[in-house]
Amino acid sequence: MRVVITGGTSGMGKSAVKLFLEKGWQVMALDLNEEAGQRLLDEMKAEGLTQLHFCKANVAKDADVRAAYEKTMEVMGGTDCLINNAGIFVGGQLHETKEEDWDRVFDVDVKAIYLTAKYFVPYMIKNGGGSIVNTASVSGMFGDYDMAAYNAAKGAVVNLAKAMALDYGKYGIRVNNVCPAACATPMFLANPPEVVEQFNRANPLGRICTPDEIARAMYFLAVDATSCNGINLEVTGGLNIHTGQPVQ
Repeated sequence: MRVVITGGTSGMGKSAVKLFLEKGWQVMALDLNEEAGQRLLDEMKAEGLTQLHFCKANVAKDADVRAAYEKTMEVMGGTDCLINNAGIFVGGQLHETKEEDWDRVFDVDVKAIYLTAKYFVPYMIKNGGGSIVNTASVSGMFGDYDMAAYNAAKGAVVNLAKAMALDYGKYGIRVNNVCPAACATPMFLANPPEVVEQFNRANPLGRICTPDEIARAMYFLAVDATSCNGINLEVTGGLNIHTGQPVQ
């Protein structure tokens, strides 16, 4: 089995790379950071996980995604699964959001899914099927304070998976989203400790989720043992189940 994972050198993407390798898959990791890609190759090789390939790519650029597709075909002969994990965060209220920041978050979080589909879906159709898993967010299903651009972009991903699932199901291609809440990635843990602790306390489990937990959710949606199609799998620790009423 073969998988392409975007944003594969850190956080949730890196955890997914390792998990799929441990499960015996060939993995093509895409990321803009070439140095991080080489470190990932070295680290996985040191652990005896050798079926990893890396391609430097800006997944918001058509030419880069096309080149990544061509390299994937060259070294793996195709792919059975596509994990659209690359994403960025931009905070702020809508009227405060710079146009370039709005464009950037939509390019990486939404347009990149269009571009990978443009190149990889025709192969999956010809090959008789496959699976696509996008990293959306619970913030695409509900609103947050001071996160207008991110809420809008992840909301687009939430509904895009449903449209893709309808269009591609007849070809044997399942499309689903994993929707994390705050996750203990290096980027999130770069926040001040008191901010991280606020998020921990807000969660019914008393902690935020981990990248490894998200990777396991990705794998669950990726494998053919499930018939999930068009779903948004929330991985929140129960953060989003509360009515908002005070504790009695």
